[in-house]
Amino acid sequence: MNVTVNKIDAANIVVSGSIDNALLEEKVNKLAVKAGKEIKVDGFRKGKVPAHVVKQMHGEKLLQDAEQEALSTLMDEGIKEAGINAQDLIGQPTFLKYDKKEDTIDVEIELSSRPVIELKDYMEVVPSFEKPKADEKDVEAKLNEIASQQVSYTKIARKRMVRNGDMTLIDFEGFVDGVAFDGGKAEKFNLEIGSGSFIPGFEEQIIGMKYEEQKDVVVTFPEEYQAKELAGKEATFKVTLHEIQEKKETELTDEIAQKVLQDEKATLETLKEKVEAQVTSEAVSKLYNDELKPQMVEALVNKFDFALPNNIVEQEVDAKINALAQKMEEEELASYKENIDKVDELRNSVRDEAKDSVKATFIVDALAKEENVTVEDQEVSSALYYEAMMSQQDPQEVIKYYEDNNLLPAVKMGMIEDKLFGKMLGLEK
Repeated sequence: MNVTVNKIDAANIVVSGSIDNALLEEKVNKLAVKAGKEIKVDGFRKGKVPAHVVKQMHGEKLLQDAEQEALSTLMDEGIKEAGINAQDLIGQPTFLKYDKKEDTIDVEIELSSRPVIELKDYMEVVPSFEKPKADEKDVEAKLNEIASQQVSYTKIARKRMVRNGDMTLIDFEGFVDGVAFDGGKAEKFNLEIGSGSFIPGFEEQIIGMKYEEQKDVVVTFPEEYQAKELAGKEATFKVTLHEIQEKKETELTDEIAQKVLQDEKATLETLKEKVEAQVTSEAVSKLYNDELKPQMVEALVNKFDFALPNNIVEQEVDAKINALAQKMEEEELASYKENIDKVDELRNSVRDEAKDSVKATFIVDALAKEENVTVEDQEVSSALYYEAMMSQQDPQEVIKYYEDNNLLPAVKMGMIEDKLFGKMLGLEK
């Protein structure tokens, strides 16, 4: 087997060679002998199946295995000749040629290795910035929001009509075309007037009702209503008002601070400090995501120059093309399927962006090792769990989705990037 190596650049080589049919036949015979000692065939003692019988039964599979062995040997020799450490190889080999001839198979395989990056003066890319401070107006707004969440309602001392902002206690039952529908009935139901939680027009018609008054409230379900059998239809709700409660504004106190912070030693001042820290953190996060992080990525990509693994770049191009395809209309998508030149043009249009993305990933990975920045798998799971809870999703389903779609590595890399940049910026994000 003759093997030649063409070094494209520091990260990519092409291994070429010819695999003789005689070599393949030799490998097939060895595999057949080995298999004959392991398989069981009727009419032969176990371990005594002749090689020619094995070849008759499994000839095609044996040839495939022989070709795979020969390819592995060819690549191993090419890697050795190129002086590449096998553990530095990255991604899948790319077959440039696999030409089966009468006596040989001519092969060309492109192999890529992890790039070597000289991390010199990398702190020069850190931009200068002024760390944001909490704006007093924002702090006050947060405190007012907390106070509004502590609002209570009390039954009115004197009987009067319902006003906007009241909490009401009502019975209701809904009918469409005179027929009651599922889910349209409730008793002693608390409804805040003006909350917008009911069908448009419902709450407005409760305004002006008196104690124990009964009233027909006529509304039309929105066209996009989730229950399709009710969408766009007019409904009549028979409503009975039982009670009106007035909103009681709450002033922030030490007791409320203790309740909010779940700390019996907390004070109103403690709550203010916590809110100020939160507002500051939000301002820092906005500055980081909107300005500092993009600046850091761009500066690092421009600062370091090294060869990129071609197969990883192609994977990133594929990912970007797939993302674009998901946004295309069927007609546009069909135009690409029918025109290979148009596909190549689209791939070339995203190639530079893909290269920058791959380059940034390798730089961040190298810098993280240099700065001893790591993220444990448990941290990734915890972050996804928290985000799911905040968006009122099932955390286990969210984590399973990320696992099934192989998205966890990307999430982990993003967390490493933020942790690294936070350290370099002095934000310890």
